[in-house]
Amino acid sequence: MKIHEYQAKEILAKYGVPIPQGKVARTPEEAEKVAAEIGGKVVVKAQVHTGGRGKAGGVKVANSAAEAKAAAEQILGMDIKGFTVETVLVEQAANIKEEYYLGITTDRAARRNIVMVSAAGGMEIEEVADKTPELIAREHLDPLLGLQDYQIRSLAWGAKLPKAAIKGIGPFLKALHKVYSEYDCTLAEINPLALTEEGTLIAADAKIDIDDNALFRHPELAEFREAQEDDPIEAEAHKRGLTYVRLEGDIGIIGIGAGLVMTTLDVVQREGGSPANFLDIGGGAKAEVVTTAIDTVLLDKNVKGIFFNIFGGITRGDEVAKGMLEAIEKMDIKVPIVVRLTGTRAKEGLELLEGSKLIPAATMQEGAQKIVAAIAA
Repeated sequence: MKIHEYQAKEILAKYGVPIPQGKVARTPEEAEKVAAEIGGKVVVKAQVHTGGRGKAGGVKVANSAAEAKAAAEQILGMDIKGFTVETVLVEQAANIKEEYYLGITTDRAARRNIVMVSAAGGMEIEEVADKTPELIAREHLDPLLGLQDYQIRSLAWGAKLPKAAIKGIGPFLKALHKVYSEYDCTLAEINPLALTEEGTLIAADAKIDIDDNALFRHPELAEFREAQEDDPIEAEAHKRGLTYVRLEGDIGIIGIGAGLVMTTLDVVQREGGSPANFLDIGGGAKAEVVTTAIDTVLLDKNVKGIFFNIFGGITRGDEVAKGMLEAIEKMDIKVPIVVRLTGTRAKEGLELLEGSKLIPAATMQEGAQKIVAAIAA
């Protein structure tokens, strides 16, 4: 579950992290009122679950309450990467001298959490990692010991932070680690951690993602989850009981088992395709689930083709085939569908599909090649 910047800052503030004074506004008039309460220069920031707000015009500086109102009028209702801005954060503008990055996430390859610190704050960390990886200091955490003081020193010096930041970074990292651990986060960032001209450090922006599977331990976060704040297709898929993640490509991917689906994404990518989603229909999927999965994938208008990769264990191939045929009969499907079907009752399933518009494939690699070729035709 992703939460907004203002919500992340509320959590960090509970752990003693200094944040700028500010409030959320849902109308230009509310933004004007908040700006008047704060006084002086403020920043009006779109609250959406995506990056690049500044480049899209979703962050504006206002020198007065009237300017804050005008800025909110421009930002509210904006579309930023498919997300409609419904709220803005109006907060005191900081006199920023330098910006740094602090973040904690999971390194799956190392099977440990990893802490990252960089002097290149204010930028997307992926961009920094791609272009200037030497600017990022990293420390893996022992799951029993957690974040240690020597690691904080190593991170600060490794990131080549100035002395003013080195002296004050410890409390921020310790608080961030506590939030990450106690809230079952998959990501916790302060970006940027701002060093002001006055020599103080503040969390100028923050991002926190929380593991959905752990939300039962955090009932207090229920108010943070609003359906309209999620990707609309992901929200609909969740309502339908599907494990779906929207990506940015044009080939819909449906499979059984997370490992197989992820492998399918990689194979399609290797064959020159671009996956539009991850969708795991789960073991034992019946025909109606298959039909629902196809309908969900096609909610994304970018999808030009679908690759069904089914390796049946407890899932019967003939049930999957019935679902596909039902979908073709009920829905006006105009995109090609490639099917690789093997495993339990696969022979019976393939016999059912004979004579249909579906394109068969004997292997995953062949299926990836066929769907890439089909959408290019």
